[in-house]
Amino acid sequence: MIEHKFHDDAAIIAFVRRHTRLFAEDAVLKVSEIGDGNINFVYRVAEPGGASVIVKQALPYVRIIGEGWPLSLDRNRIEAEALVLEAEHAGDWVPEVYHYEQPLAAIIMEDVGDHQNLRHALIARRKLPQLAEHLGLFMARTLFHTSDMHLDAHQKKDLVKRFINPDLCKITEDLFFLDPFCDHERNAINPPLRPVAEALWQDDLLKVEVAELKYAFLNRAEALLHGDLHSGSIFVTETSTQVIDPEFAYFGPIGFDVGSLIGNLLLNWCGQQRLAGDEAEREAWRDWLLVQLEKLWHHFSREFSRLMREATTDPTLQNEHWQQRRLLQIWHDSLGYAGTELIRRTIGLAHVADLDMIDDEHQRAQAEAMALHLGRELIMERTRINSMEALVDLICQLND
Repeated sequence: MIEHKFHDDAAIIAFVRRHTRLFAEDAVLKVSEIGDGNINFVYRVAEPGGASVIVKQALPYVRIIGEGWPLSLDRNRIEAEALVLEAEHAGDWVPEVYHYEQPLAAIIMEDVGDHQNLRHALIARRKLPQLAEHLGLFMARTLFHTSDMHLDAHQKKDLVKRFINPDLCKITEDLFFLDPFCDHERNAINPPLRPVAEALWQDDLLKVEVAELKYAFLNRAEALLHGDLHSGSIFVTETSTQVIDPEFAYFGPIGFDVGSLIGNLLLNWCGQQRLAGDEAEREAWRDWLLVQLEKLWHHFSREFSRLMREATTDPTLQNEHWQQRRLLQIWHDSLGYAGTELIRRTIGLAHVADLDMIDDEHQRAQAEAMALHLGRELIMERTRINSMEALVDLICQLND
């Protein structure tokens, strides 16, 4: 149980001074609360014009709801340990953890405040020349090195045990695989879109495939996932990418992380159909997004294949033909989970600004219907789409 919440700025500053050496003793530090504040408290502690750090403290419940929605404080430990483990294999793309303290359920970490949130960058059509490469390499290296291909049996099972994360997994299980496929009270639906949503709720063939994806999420402990890899958990500059907030980390199917990221790029592609701005500019941006999808899979698949060839330790799994099959399975899984991300972000509880910033509700419904249609196609056709080229062709056909 948490000993106590930081009761004032002085307590936060004292905590930072005890556990970092970034500030001079006479430095005047200021605390500001940042983030959406839905689940945790997140603070920036900064010397004006100088160094800064982020302090993240968890509460034993969802902050905006209260004790009626309890959450385990262990998620804070999981986030700290996931960041440290990710840094071992992809240190260029995660913030450094300076300190984690279990009794306070608090982490001190590197501040990436000079970066922009990726979701905002995509909405603003800010081109990021290294984004696809950075994210492809980040996923390939973190996912491969926490899988049975690289770890021995004892290492892998010990890690699986350390990253059991039932409270946050339950959130994912409900928001991805249950709520959007029925008339659930947690759903938030744009009124003109409701007939499309109601038709989706009656689609029994789709529900069979969603059940298959959920069952894999529940049972296939393939690698340590970030677990919440959306564009709001990524911060960017033209030359740097930082992946934050892995408090949903757990061992699951590799394609879940890859698919979540693909789904977020496609959510922006759908939203840009009706977001503000010149039509030619929006269409050029949508073309750019499809190129980024191709680059993302290219960098991920090339690096993951290289690691399978060169760093797989299990002799059985060194078989080249099996490795090719494994990569194709990840691709098919990724498409399915991208589909669930598109659907749940459109009619579920947690919407995205890529769609919600379309002011006119009827125009928004057009972009949202595209997201639902594309999401359904990705889920239903995932095992028949065998290449990125085939995916892009499908997307372009749906856009006609």
